Amino acid sequence: MIATVIIVSVYLLGMLLVGAWASKKIKTVEHYIIAGRDLGFWVFAILVVASCTSGMTLLGVSGLGYVAGWPSIWEQIFVPLTCAVCILLYGTKLHRVSIRQGYLTPQDYFAHRFYSPRFMRGAAAAAVLVVSSIYLVGQYTAISIVLGWILGIPHIYALAIGAVVVMLYVVLGGMYAVAWTTLFQGLLIVFGVVAVFPFIIQAAGGLTHVNTVLKGIDPNLLRLAFPQQHPPYAPYAFCTPAFLVSFSLLLGLGLGAAPHIVGNIMTARKVHYFKWTPLAAFAIYVVIMFMIKIIGFAGRSMATEGLLAVDKPDNVFVAAIQHSLPAVVWPFFAVIVLAAVMSTTDRLMLTVGSAFGWDIYKNLFSPSAPDARITRLSRIAIVVIALGTAALAVSPPSLLAWLIWMGIGVMLATFVAPLLAGLYWKRATREGALAGMLSGLAASVVFGWLGKFGPAFPKEGPVRFYHYLVCAPLPVHFSLYAFIVSVAVLVVVSLLTPPPPPEVIAATETGFFIGDRSGAPRS
Repeated sequence: MIATVIIVSVYLLGMLLVGAWASKKIKTVEHYIIAGRDLGFWVFAILVVASCTSGMTLLGVSGLGYVAGWPSIWEQIFVPLTCAVCILLYGTKLHRVSIRQGYLTPQDYFAHRFYSPRFMRGAAAAAVLVVSSIYLVGQYTAISIVLGWILGIPHIYALAIGAVVVMLYVVLGGMYAVAWTTLFQGLLIVFGVVAVFPFIIQAAGGLTHVNTVLKGIDPNLLRLAFPQQHPPYAPYAFCTPAFLVSFSLLLGLGLGAAPHIVGNIMTARKVHYFKWTPLAAFAIYVVIMFMIKIIGFAGRSMATEGLLAVDKPDNVFVAAIQHSLPAVVWPFFAVIVLAAVMSTTDRLMLTVGSAFGWDIYKNLFSPSAPDARITRLSRIAIVVIALGTAALAVSPPSLLAWLIWMGIGVMLATFVAPLLAGLYWKRATREGALAGMLSGLAASVVFGWLGKFGPAFPKEGPVRFYHYLVCAPLPVHFSLYAFIVSVAVLVVVSLLTPPPPPEVIAATETGFFIGDRSGAPRS
């Protein structure tokens, strides 16, 4: 235990030192929010990957593999795909335009492209604050679980330590601190998972043996999808072909449009990074995700054979490591789990602070505010939101897991259609974007409610967390319905209203293309 405390303490102290170092680089609000658009190739690529990584990646992915077997393997393609989609489909053009127009946040783009500097910006910023805060409660809960389990301390103490450490280095160093701590955390996750994977598979008797055990539980656990029937024949059999189609949109498009992920686009130093970073980010993440998922399969096999005690699916990654590795090296791998949950939390904090300081305070209330005041207010907002969400995480709501996944569904229904239409469809109008955004938000609440409170499988037993993913009253994930509503409303209203000003279309480079057509030299 003493070794574990020392190693974790050194790790947390290191994060604070990075924040202190990064604080010396903060000269303007641009430095604080987007690191002065000065991140190199690998720092940028790992930032995007690690922003998608969270407590869900290690704990949730392996837990879902434990419950649902091979039909859930598609998650390992959809989530890495969101990194590539974010960089290529959203990011290539958005980064180029952000340099030319001086955008610091995605809300800057929405306000400009849809010629609505106040209402569109305010609506988008408000949605960012709400959804990011929901995510933060979930991430703090994950941090407290991990720290409490590693150090053997009560939940409230673990929550306080994790919240204060992350809050301090983000407040001090802004995006510079987030980027460089994320680089370290991302590399730690990559090398840690690669190192531990063969030991766990060997302890389980090899992949062939693992598959044999899964087949004995349910032969469908070895298929690429469960049989298409509604409702599913078992609570864990929700990964049917129809559900997987909706899940691909949820994770492949919706997660990539999350503000704490798409906002990373503006931090890259060079335009030509966008040629190879989609492939680099996808390749790194897909390998790690596959390994984590298969660790979940191995954990189910070992638990079935009585080799492993797993009290709930989300703990299978931790239990498998403890079972498969010598006690002397365990503390080092415990830090990997902690790094995963911290790598998203810090980016979410900065997103909330930027939305308040830059989008709300400066652009809605005080356009002439100096950079120093904006940075100060962003830091204050981070402290307030961090403490508020940490307080909620002391006794997290019973609907927390459902709210996290609903948050991604809300992002898909609310932001994806306006973002894609703004980038690629010249006829998309202010009225269409606002109507599409608001109708998508409303539809996601309605269909989300149906998915949660309609007739469904009982929530008892080891699969209760994944009940929130099943949405049993609906044959697909609820966000698909809401996304369809958002797209339809945006298109119809845009066609019924006057087209956007030509100068806006030209300035934002709107059109069905990705590459630069201005003829300007590439940086």
